[in-house]
Formats: sequence, C-alpha cells, structure tokens
Amino acid sequence: MATETQSQSTVPTRPPAEPIVRDRLYIGGEWSEPAGKGKIEVLDSTTEEVIGSVPEGTPEDIARAARAAREGFAQWSQTAPAERAQACQAIAQALGERAEEIATLIAREVGMPLGLARAIQAGLPAMDFGSIPQVVEETRWEEEVGNSLIVREPVGVVGCITPWNYPLHQISAKVAAALAAGCTVIVKPSEVTPLNAYVLAEIIDGLDLPAGTFNLVTGFGPVVGEAMAASPDVDMVSFTGSTRAGRRVAEVASATVKRVALELGGKSANVVLDDADLQKAVADGINKCYLNSGQTCSALTRMLVPRSRLAEAEQIAAAVVSQIKVGDPFDGETMLGPLVSDAQRERVQGYIKRGREEGAKLVVGGEDPPEGAERGYFVSPTVFSEVKPDMTIAQEEIFGPVLCVMPYDDEDEAVEIANGTIYGLAGGVWSGSEEHAQSVARRLRTGQVEINGATFNPLAPFGGYKQSGCGRELGKFGLEEFLEVKAIQR
Repeated sequence: MATETQSQSTVPTRPPAEPIVRDRLYIGGEWSEPAGKGKIEVLDSTTEEVIGSVPEGTPEDIARAARAAREGFAQWSQTAPAERAQACQAIAQALGERAEEIATLIAREVGMPLGLARAIQAGLPAMDFGSIPQVVEETRWEEEVGNSLIVREPVGVVGCITPWNYPLHQISAKVAAALAAGCTVIVKPSEVTPLNAYVLAEIIDGLDLPAGTFNLVTGFGPVVGEAMAASPDVDMVSFTGSTRAGRRVAEVASATVKRVALELGGKSANVVLDDADLQKAVADGINKCYLNSGQTCSALTRMLVPRSRLAEAEQIAAAVVSQIKVGDPFDGETMLGPLVSDAQRERVQGYIKRGREEGAKLVVGGEDPPEGAERGYFVSPTVFSEVKPDMTIAQEEIFGPVLCVMPYDDEDEAVEIANGTIYGLAGGVWSGSEEHAQSVARRLRTGQVEINGATFNPLAPFGGYKQSGCGRELGKFGLEEFLEVKAIQR
C-alpha cells in the first residue's frame, strides 16, 4: 500500500517545508490587521507537520468586513452585469495561471493526489468563474408581466461559509455567482484548509473592484461563522458543510430573517439494476465513493445490487480495491491519499468499527491503517457488504473511503432503500437501457442523479432534497440564488 507506492521508481517530490504565514485579513480592499492576536496552524495531512498559519478572526473582524461589504455594495450592485461577468472572467484567467500552485497547496492541505488536485481542486475554481459570462447572458434580468416590469436585483451582502474538502471550489462556486449577481461577499473558509483562499484574495486584490466587494476573514465557525450569520449587515448566508452545522447557521440567521442557502451532507445511493454491466458499475462506483478519500458530500457511498448478484459484486469490489495504491499525494502512482485531519481519521475508523459491531460483512479494509503508513491521516479503503438499511453505516455520512454494498430483491425495494435516509444530495443508476435508468432516476428523491457513470456537469444545478439542504449552486440556477425579484407597476 503506502510503502509499495514509495518503493516504485516514482519518488515523492514534496514542496519546500518553509511555513506559509498569512498574518492579515482582507477587508475593504486592503490587507488588514486582525483584531485579535490568535493564529490557526495549518497541517500537512500526509506528514502531519505545520505548513502555515492564518489569523484567528473575531466577531469584530466580521463586523468590519460587513460594514465594508455594505459600503462596497452601493457601487458594485450598480455595475452592469456584463462588467461583473468580465471581472469573473479575469479571475478565472488568473486562477488558471496559478493552477499548479493551487493544486500543490491543496494536495498538502487536503491530501488529494496531485494529478487529481490539478484537474479538480485547481480546475473547478477556474471553471466556476469562467462559466459566468455565459450564465450572465442566459439570465433574464428583466421581463414584462402585464403592467409590471419584473427586475432581478442582487440580494445584498452575502456571507460565504465553506468547508475543507474542496476548499477553493466551494468558495469560488459561491463567490463567482454572488459577484455576478451584483452582491458583495465575506468569505469564511474552513480553518482546516484556509491557505488556498488567500490565492483568490490576492487575485481579486489585483483587480480594480470597488473596495469591500470581496472580503476574507479566517477563523472558527462557532465564533466567526456565527457572527456572520447573526450580523444585521449580512443579507444572506450561503453555507456548505455538515447538516448539524447547517442547522445551527439557519437557527442563528433566523433572528434577522436573512436568506439562507445550505448545501449539506449526503448518503447517496448508487442503484445497480439487474440489466447493468456489473463489472463497470462496481468499478466506477468505487471510484465515485473514494474520490478525495471519500471526503465528498455527493459521494456514492451506498451501492445497491440485486441480491442474486451480491457475491459477484463483492468479488469485483475486492479486486478493484486491491489495485488502489494508497500513499503520498506527490507520488505519481498514488490513487488514494490521506484524510484531512486526525479528527477525521478517528471519525471514519469509528464508523468502520461500528459497522463490524452491527454485523456488516467486511469484504476488504478495516480499522487498521494501510501498511507502512507510520504517519499521515490514512485510512484503509474499506468495503462492507450485507449492509442492512437500518445500520448506522447505511444511515450516517461517514466522509471517508468506506463503501456499503446493500442487496435488494426488486426494483421497488431498491428505490425504497435509496430514498430511506434523511439525505437527498446525489445518486446514481446503472442499467443496460438508458430509458430504464431514467425511469428509476426520476423516482430518487435527490438533487442530482448520474446514469451509467455520467460526467459531472459544472453548469447543472447542484444541491439537495430533504436534510441535504436548500438552494442550488452552479450555472444559472446558482446565480438566481443571489437575486431578489422586484415588481414595478406602470
């Protein structure tokens, strides 16, 4: 596993160990001294060494940022949509120019293998901003309804609270759409992976945007995040993270009756129908479950297969997992890196233990770390089978490389199992017939469904049903989240 990858000809080439010290916040168009003296250390998920630090923001910093954003809104909201789209295109270009730096940084912070980090962690943020000109052109900013002129206007100051798993993409998906709508923003990145947010702040600082259009305040969620959600100067909060934290954000935000968009957890089902190519379905399903070491809210973590083909699915899964090379993200042969933190590793190992205790069949993996992983937050890629719908590992989001294979007896039962959690973020259906797959996909209570491993579409709406959240991101649907609708009678 980890030792195998490092014994090959591809030798890990890690960046210099010089710490990246960010000691200021970005508020009102300037690099600003934080109100407090605290700092947050950032760790390399593979070496467990400190690679940098950022300020520990305070409610006072949020208050300053909110005032700056309010002042900036007066000017930015009045710029033409085409001008705002042009600014987003400039940001996209700059992100592309710094793609290698971004990928390297996030490979250290999160642990995603560098090749994947280049395509996803660096590629998606540039795509988020780069899609805006098309989205702005497709948006109906005004329309006539009888004697009324219906206009769409920016909601105002937006607080963006983002997670650690796809850190810059989650920031960019919110900021790009909000800026395009004419809103000003305050970003609170995850305290676990905050360094990449400074790259975006530097890029925006190099543009001629009104002061206060973009603000960056680092810190902890219960302090800085709650201050943002409670602020009367913040008109909307867009949050991505756990369902538990999302409930708290909504609760705090309700005191000022501000708009809240929530992209929360998932326990997505991958329904393999009886006419599917089982080899392809299982192999692709494992990749969709393990992407980013399973630290993906839309990961297809439950694989539903016909009971008559369960043993065959187990054999395929075991063979596929045996070929997955776990190791240093900077080793070219690594397919699976570490988890983001020690706390996350303990959480995932706890779920694996719970799965065994509740009677699930362990096909491969387990609680022990991969061979040779003396340091780093590694968890062995794991597959459980004979998982019952009421088991903890079938109901709760694990956020690690753990796949639950669940048998079903007929299609109606498969749909019932797929819909049988509090979540509804994503899903998959495999069938030899696209028509058959679509008929099942329409029955799944979830925001996105992929058929036969279809490619992720960054212009399609992303968001969930039930406790996976409310609101949508990406494309024109994501832009609409940041718009108010006004009727002018004439």
